[in-house]
Amino acid sequence: MSAAIVQVPPARWRPGQALIVWIYYAVCGAITLAFLFPIAWVLFSSVHANAGSVPSPGWLPATLTWENYAALANVGSGLWRYLGNSVAVAVGSALGVAIIGSLAAYGFSRFRFVGRRLAFILVLAAIMVPFQTVLTPLFIVLRLIGLQNSLVGLGLVYTTFHLPLGVMIMLAAFDAVPRSLDEAAMIDGAGPAAILLRVLLPLVAPSLVTVMLINFIASWNEFLAALILMTDQSNYTMPVMLVTISFGYLGAVDWGALQAGTVITMLPCLALTVAFQRYYVQGLLAGATKG
Repeated sequence: MSAAIVQVPPARWRPGQALIVWIYYAVCGAITLAFLFPIAWVLFSSVHANAGSVPSPGWLPATLTWENYAALANVGSGLWRYLGNSVAVAVGSALGVAIIGSLAAYGFSRFRFVGRRLAFILVLAAIMVPFQTVLTPLFIVLRLIGLQNSLVGLGLVYTTFHLPLGVMIMLAAFDAVPRSLDEAAMIDGAGPAAILLRVLLPLVAPSLVTVMLINFIASWNEFLAALILMTDQSNYTMPVMLVTISFGYLGAVDWGALQAGTVITMLPCLALTVAFQRYYVQGLLAGATKG
């Protein structure tokens, strides 16, 4: 006897549901335009021929010019110098947080030792301390050890203050990996270092990419510490360089060059976010479930 086939009637589309969907997309579109408006303003201003005299040149300039970007080459020590400084500091900080944060999180997740909970609380407690309040002591300490006005010193400062967040993200990722994988690797003769490098890190790669991306963007855009700790103009980063354009000779502001510098500063962050968006989302959700 053949089984009877039960036909399920198709769900009816109610007029109220269509209205809700249209409202949802309208609100999302409005929010998207609100976020894109400043970016579009800066892009148009950077290629406007008369942007050097007024702060808001308007939309769709009649003549496009690249003079504003060319003017950046003559600012201070040169655009490439400032870009190199920002890249060195941001990449160094991102790698430092990724390496140290992974090792610390691996220890907190897989080993049990006296004072483990207290040590983790002390690491997270650093998030509650505004780094602006310790910039003066940091300036003195870096000067005593010979790292004041040094890109290495600035990178160490960024690594120190971004490390707690990196440890927290990596700890959630390691805790989500079943311990049975560690036990299987130990049976095969793998030690703690081999388990970390060959078993765990490939599984938590999205979280590792997330940590590096967050810290790169934070270090790339950081302004106050670079302004205070860097006294030599040749060691300025891109955000500090933009301030030198804003407060030019006799207070004159070259708005075209400023907007062009803003565009160049935005491009690496936008490119990295778009390129690693999939890993970024996976890394943030890695600790949502365990096992």
